[in-house]
Amino acid sequence: MKKIAIVGITGYSGLELLRIFYGHPEVEVVKVCATSHYGEKLSELFPQLENLTDLTVSEFNDEEIMTECDAVFFATSSGVSQNLALAFIDADFPVIDLSGDFRLKKVETYEKWYKNTNIKNEYLLKSEYHLADIGKASGNYIANPGCYATATLLALYPSVKNEMIDLNSIIVDAKSGLSGAGKTLSESSHFVNVADNMSMYKVNAHQHIPEIAQQLKIWNPNFQALQFSTSLIPVSRGIFVSTYAKVVSNFDIEQIRRAYVQAFLDKPFVRIRRQMPQLSDVIGTNFCDIGLAYNPVTNVLSIVSVIDNLMKGAAGQAVQNFNQLFGYDESLGLNFMPRL
Repeated sequence: MKKIAIVGITGYSGLELLRIFYGHPEVEVVKVCATSHYGEKLSELFPQLENLTDLTVSEFNDEEIMTECDAVFFATSSGVSQNLALAFIDADFPVIDLSGDFRLKKVETYEKWYKNTNIKNEYLLKSEYHLADIGKASGNYIANPGCYATATLLALYPSVKNEMIDLNSIIVDAKSGLSGAGKTLSESSHFVNVADNMSMYKVNAHQHIPEIAQQLKIWNPNFQALQFSTSLIPVSRGIFVSTYAKVVSNFDIEQIRRAYVQAFLDKPFVRIRRQMPQLSDVIGTNFCDIGLAYNPVTNVLSIVSVIDNLMKGAAGQAVQNFNQLFGYDESLGLNFMPRL
């Protein structure tokens, strides 16, 4: 039985981690930390947890966590773990970081896209950016991918890796539910501005763009850039990504489909669908559903990928990475059926 701590328990991802681990047979959550409410019971802050947990909120203390726990999860906003995680990195203590602080490998890239980093390059190089559905986590500091990045990269992996598409033609239209913006209230997250509405934001400036580009270049060094846009849609959770690219001449849709099936053959949480997936197919689960379509007139491949941003896009993938790191079946604690 592994004992873990969750830092950032009051956020959406922190609570989702707690929900998953409540049903994980090999994990006990023994410490939860936040920036306030010290000494208060979680069940008092969140009445829906009454009779489910006796945990109380603690002030962050890295020495206590390393003494009492086997691993720590950072479910914090960007800019937090880059300061709080350094002691764990120095001690080679297992960390799964859901924030964006250790996803990129170059300090200058952080300065351009995040503008709030004091990270030294030596720490960035010690982190492992890891998509749980491609390979197996092995490093003791896992930088969990972002939600948009997860849905986009899983959608593109087989076609980019197998050189099936024109790398200069990739266009990604990504849409997110409101929980992707976190709990902090803003003008754009007011109900009256979100309901019955759709809006594009961070045009050509979303912080997940560089991590997508970084990974695509690893898979295919010829990759240079992609067109990527993000929009907010009036749902509470979920990511819906539509990706378009020109197919190179020597591949047909059945060859492409077989490549996708083969790429994720041993990965239980990626489902290649015969029909185009819907967002509701994955809400509350750790699945990424992918659908493919080809237009022979325009020679364009359409790839639709859908995930729950709080599960596959955050806490679910983090637990999947944790399971891999500690040698458990990667689906342990994550076998949630979609809502019917």
